[in-house]
Amino acid sequence: MAESTTISNTENLMKYMKLDQKGAVLAEYIWIDGSNGVRTKTKTLKKPVKDYKELPEWNFDGSSTGQAPGDNSDVYIRPVAIFPDPFRGGDNILVMTETWDPDGTPNKFNYRHECERLMEANAKHEPWFGLEQEYTILGPDGWPYGWPKGGYPAPQGPYYCGVGTGKVFCRDIVEAHYKACLFAGINISGINAEVMPSQWEYQVGPCEGIELGDHLWVSRYILYRVAEEFGAKITIDPKPIKGDWNGTGLHTNMSTAEMRGEGGMKAIEDACKKLGERNEEHILVYGEGNAERMTGEHETASIDKFSYGVANRGASIRIPRQCAKEGKGYFEDRRPASNGDPYRITGILMETIFGFEDGVDLSKAEK
Repeated sequence: MAESTTISNTENLMKYMKLDQKGAVLAEYIWIDGSNGVRTKTKTLKKPVKDYKELPEWNFDGSSTGQAPGDNSDVYIRPVAIFPDPFRGGDNILVMTETWDPDGTPNKFNYRHECERLMEANAKHEPWFGLEQEYTILGPDGWPYGWPKGGYPAPQGPYYCGVGTGKVFCRDIVEAHYKACLFAGINISGINAEVMPSQWEYQVGPCEGIELGDHLWVSRYILYRVAEEFGAKITIDPKPIKGDWNGTGLHTNMSTAEMRGEGGMKAIEDACKKLGERNEEHILVYGEGNAERMTGEHETASIDKFSYGVANRGASIRIPRQCAKEGKGYFEDRRPASNGDPYRITGILMETIFGFEDGVDLSKAEK
């Protein structure tokens, strides 16, 4: 694997990982920080838990994560979902949380709360989501793993879904992440090598409503942790390498009960028309640095021009050919950047298609 400055001795570590915890359980609390990154801290519990509602609220120093000022730095984390811990095993758990301010209001970076309100208000439509998380594996020097030092590999072509040395890189990280997600109960539905070498994708879903965001964020945490152990870095920058190389996205597939029913194509087309009317608002919450990716080239639409079509990977919205043939199904929003927040992405899709909810603001942190 990559040459790394990380000091890790797995054989020595395993001696301690096997020690009896004397009935205690380690709960890894996960939250989203002020720069759309993942932070965690561990709490010792006295016994195993079966439901997130059994877990206590906790807090952290928000002034160190860009979420609070130094003179009022406490930010509270409230558990919302639990998953088996693939790193510690046993009864140990991963805990997805929401961030809340001391006055009892959601922290301005807490978009899960906004998203959940939209999901609950429109639950009768039974929204399903499936997100395609693309990412790039880098060496410790910040250059894509497997690329010549300071240079470039052969042009794109043989790498997408490739097999064999020179066509794929770091498959061991990808496989380890896949198995760890399955152990954790993440609804991960597949993986594949992407168009640019050292670029990969995994898919999460279909999940209904708010569950998609929880599973996607925890899957990102697991990916970062796996990469730690291999001495590699993960970037979800939407254009990690400038020039004639594909960017990385978070293609978002959506379906509702109306879209899946007979004659659902009309519901899909109606949704696409509504999405076209709010292209600018969607781009605002679809991730940072997306303009460098959405140029109209490399299987993207232009960032300021909305379009939709059947089987068109150069459109903003792609309707799969099979769905057009059957007259029902789902659509794929190809605009979100790889670093997009799934709560904001799925939330604004619900808002645009089904209507606004009082007090819900999916761009509040920018204000």
